[in-house]
Amino acid sequence: MNLSAQILVLATGFALVVLSAALLMTVWRIIRGPTLPDRVLGLDMLVAIAIGLIAVVAIRTGFNLYIDIAIALGLVGFLATVAFARFVLARGLSPERAAVERGATEARRVSAPRAAHRKRKGGRR
Repeated sequence: MNLSAQILVLATGFALVVLSAALLMTVWRIIRGPTLPDRVLGLDMLVAIAIGLIAVVAIRTGFNLYIDIAIALGLVGFLATVAFARFVLARGLSPERAAVERGATEARRVSAPRAAHRKRKGGRR
């Protein structure tokens, strides 16, 4: 076994260990995620890590069909992310939307006494 083959085995082994650790941490984030958008982002990350693992296995084994599988998984993962994002927006669970609605409620709550005060004073200020 020559030096370049040994380096390739060590590099792919290291990549597999790092990607496996990333996979475990991502699964933990998906399980523990506080909100649905966090979980959707975790699932997207999970697909990206799986593509990386498949690519490393393809390099290590020399079987190029794995690259086609990784490409197909990338396409399906993208579509799943878009579908999840539409689902989150349809249910109105977007944190940005909730913050805007809370801000609008606060603005109405603050401006209501001012409007009543203007009515008593007889007009606008």
